[in-house]
Amino acid sequence: MRRFKHFIDFDKEEKWLERMAEQGYHLEDTAFGYKFRQGKPEQAVIKIDYRKFRKQEDFVDYCTLFEDSGWQHIAGKKNSGAQYFKRTEGKGEEDIFSDKKSKAGKYKRLSEKFMELAICYLPILAALTTTGVIDISVLFHPWELYYTPGLWEKTGLSFWAAFLFETPFAFFRGVAWLFFPVMIICYCWFWFKAHRLYEKNINA
Repeated sequence: MRRFKHFIDFDKEEKWLERMAEQGYHLEDTAFGYKFRQGKPEQAVIKIDYRKFRKQEDFVDYCTLFEDSGWQHIAGKKNSGAQYFKRTEGKGEEDIFSDKKSKAGKYKRLSEKFMELAICYLPILAALTTTGVIDISVLFHPWELYYTPGLWEKTGLSFWAAFLFETPFAFFRGVAWLFFPVMIICYCWFWFKAHRLYEKNINA
């Protein structure tokens, strides 16, 4: 079973995954949504860290360290960022973090990732603007997006056939570029929320 959800707050995500485990759905992978396998319901304790690794050996050492401490790595890859752990029955501390600073650190790393993603889109947006690919004026003169010769002089069925045929192309010519500023705004908003969670945890 797959479920598609989005979390910034890891604490809320952990509680949701624990409720899923109580219903017999156990997390297997997060590469494309949340992939669960159905099994026996259990009272699982799940914790999430956020780390990326350049080397596979470092990632393996990281997982091994947690497993030696009573936490089984159940999902996450070297470059995925979010790493999911389940407390081994009868072992492990109450949390995978020893203090509030290390717990808050995962939100700091998450906020930095969102800011990096927002910055990555800025050069693309700037290039499209300076090269004239983006023409904001067409938002106020949408008829300029239609390139069919004599379109606006056509009438009846001839007009509607040409108009409906070209409208999808005109739409993409006119507003497809909005993807970039929208993504920049979204990533900045995610950065803000993650940074607030970092401050909340570091000052707790």
